[in-house]
Amino acid sequence: MLAASLSLATFKGILHFLAAHVVQCSQMGPVRVLLADDHPVFREGLQKLLEAERGFTVVGAAADGIEALELARKLSPDVLLLDLAMPRMPGLEVLRELSSSPTPVRTILLTVAIDKADIATALELGARGVVLKEVATQLLFKSIRCVMNGEYWLGRQGVGDLVAALRHMRAETEPRSKKHFGLTPRELEVVAAVVGGLTNKEIARKLSVSEDTVKHHVTNIFDRIGVSSRLELALFAIHHQIIAQD
Repeated sequence: MLAASLSLATFKGILHFLAAHVVQCSQMGPVRVLLADDHPVFREGLQKLLEAERGFTVVGAAADGIEALELARKLSPDVLLLDLAMPRMPGLEVLRELSSSPTPVRTILLTVAIDKADIATALELGARGVVLKEVATQLLFKSIRCVMNGEYWLGRQGVGDLVAALRHMRAETEPRSKKHFGLTPRELEVVAAVVGGLTNKEIARKLSVSEDTVKHHVTNIFDRIGVSSRLELALFAIHHQIIAQD
């Protein structure tokens, strides 16, 4: 579980990692996937499904966390599908070790269940997605392609849910005066809406403006704060208490 709060150094580390690892997929060949799961039936079945799908190739399979770490470093896969509950070394510890690796590995956690705090921990440690094992196969394939395109995959749990977890973690932190970082009142409204998980279209409807106006505001906010994605913006806003917290 995460500590009660995120230090400024930790937060900067999150943003640095996100910025360094958001890589657009430009390769022409199949996505090279490394599997890591301690259940042989699930692992072998998933391998067959991936190898039968055009655009994927399985480069290795690990049965425990230490083996997953060793193979990830040795094979440098495009994507690591990592079981959260692994023997010898849990999935989150594998992520922690990989976070210091000079060669980034896009990691998607596979799990039967996960709470929001652990999702936040996984993102802090560099995970690019979380997928429940019960999802349809095509949804898993979609998550891999999404991550390969530099995006995050959180299943049906959007930015709003992640923000709720971060708010909970910060519940016991000392109050600090708000900083608005030069944002206008309207831009602060947009930030609050993004943190709430609203799309540009939904924000436009809520604020009674055009979607193009919202896009313009979002671009200005990104430039002013120095972030490059809605997830980074949400993390930044919560950490710096830019908006009111419920």
